[in-house]
Amino acid sequence: MNAASDGRAGQRQRALDGPDGQRADEALDGSPDLRDGEREAALARLFHTHYSRLLRLAVLLGADSDAEDLVAEAFCQLHSRWDRLHAPERAAAYLRSTVCNLVRMRLRHLTVVRRHTASPVGDVVSAEQSVLLREDQRAVVEALGALPERQREALVLRYWLELRESAIAETMGISSGAVKSHASRGMAALARILKERADVV
Repeated sequence: MNAASDGRAGQRQRALDGPDGQRADEALDGSPDLRDGEREAALARLFHTHYSRLLRLAVLLGADSDAEDLVAEAFCQLHSRWDRLHAPERAAAYLRSTVCNLVRMRLRHLTVVRRHTASPVGDVVSAEQSVLLREDQRAVVEALGALPERQREALVLRYWLELRESAIAETMGISSGAVKSHASRGMAALARILKERADVV
C-alpha cells in the first residue's frame, strides 16, 4: 500500500471517527443517537437528505451509468462501518469521500479496460445524467471530463456541491492549499477547453 492510499484510508477513518464541530449544514438535525443503535433510522435519514447530492457528485465526476450503483455502494460501506461512526455529523463527509474514491477507482478501471479492448464502447448516457444536467450544462460537464481527476473533483465539490474549502480538503484527503491549487488550475484549464471547443464550432 502506497502513501497516497494510506492517506486516503486515514482520511476516511477521520470521517468515521472525526471530532465534533462540523459545520451546521452537514449535521443531521435531530438525528438518532448512534450509541443507541438506531442505525436503520439514521441511515434512512441520511439517504433522504443526501442521496440526490451524492448522485449529482458521482455523475459530475464521471460515473455516468454507474452513478446509482456507486452511491449505493457508499451507503453500504457506511452501513458496514456504522459501529465506528461516533458522530452523526461526520456521516455526510464520509459518504462524499467514499463516492469520490469509488468514482476514481471506476475511472481507473475503465482506463485499463479500454487499453485492452479492440473497440472500446463509450459510456451510455444514463437517465440520471439526462435528468440532472440541463442542455446548457452539458458542454461544461464534457469539458470537466477532460480535466485531471483532482482538478475535476475540486471544481465539482466547490461549485456544484458548494462546499467550503475545509470540507473539500477533508473529502479529497488533501490540504486546503492543495485544494486552492487544484481549483485554480482546474478553472484555468476548464476555461481554455471551453474556449477551444467554442472556437471549433
